[in-house]
Amino acid sequence: MKLPYLALEDAEYVDIGLIGVPWDGGTTYRSGARLAPRQVRDASTFMRNMHNTLKIKPYELCNCADLGDANINAVNLLESLQWVEDFYHQVLSKDIVPLSVGGDHLVSLPILRALAKNQPVGMVHFDAHTDMFSGFSGNSSFSHGTPFYHAINEGLLDPKRIVQIGIRGSMYTEEDRLWGLEKGVRIIDMEECTDLGTEGILIEIKKVIGDDETYLSFDIDCLDPAFASGTGTPEIGGFTSIEAQHLIRGLHGSNLIGADLVEISPPYDQSSNTALVGATLLFEILCLLADRKQKRESVKKNINGGK
Repeated sequence: MKLPYLALEDAEYVDIGLIGVPWDGGTTYRSGARLAPRQVRDASTFMRNMHNTLKIKPYELCNCADLGDANINAVNLLESLQWVEDFYHQVLSKDIVPLSVGGDHLVSLPILRALAKNQPVGMVHFDAHTDMFSGFSGNSSFSHGTPFYHAINEGLLDPKRIVQIGIRGSMYTEEDRLWGLEKGVRIIDMEECTDLGTEGILIEIKKVIGDDETYLSFDIDCLDPAFASGTGTPEIGGFTSIEAQHLIRGLHGSNLIGADLVEISPPYDQSSNTALVGATLLFEILCLLADRKQKRESVKKNINGGK
């Protein structure tokens, strides 16, 4: 997105930071998501300065920078989770709003461990899968199919303020869905999405998240493979790219405190179109975060007598 690169130690006046998490050690099917941060950055050079419908100019509202990639250990999953969490603690200590690009969906867990360490937050989750399994692929407790099971159990997410949109595809068991529903998660599967339409979906989202702090997690496989073929676990029957844009734009005004876009796998799309879709959606999200950050700062100034 043509953002200046700043090492974290130099990011003193940054409001929103783009962060890559090049990790796919939690993948259970098609790997390659570790390569996405680089390719999405390349695709993002096509992004311009103003949103075409919301008219938001994020770079005028906030200081935005690329903070590089979080460190990972390619051969040690638990150490990688800790390193990513430590990196985000540093980001948040500087009052920087994180906008992240993975990586597989397991990267959301260490981000949430840093972001929600003091109190649970809500979440808007676009995905073909719930990612709420207790384990996956044998005895693996940590994979891209388990992050939100752990996040709920660790008290990072308020399950009654989680809404999952676009869930579909064949299943091994109903374990993940039944567990989520029992906890109070609102699951809007793709059949219901089709019945509701984008406006109906947005009404349901806002009912669930309310006005409190909310995290946005966007798995590219919520899109139909016709629009995003480069992903680890594709499922037919998903959203179109314009539907995804409308849904993200409909979150304008929500109390978003951070976001990630995950599961782009460049080796499975030689055209790089999936990376372009991802970069475009990241810009959509950036506009929401910038507008929200600017409004929060304005409220602070008013509370402090304009100082």
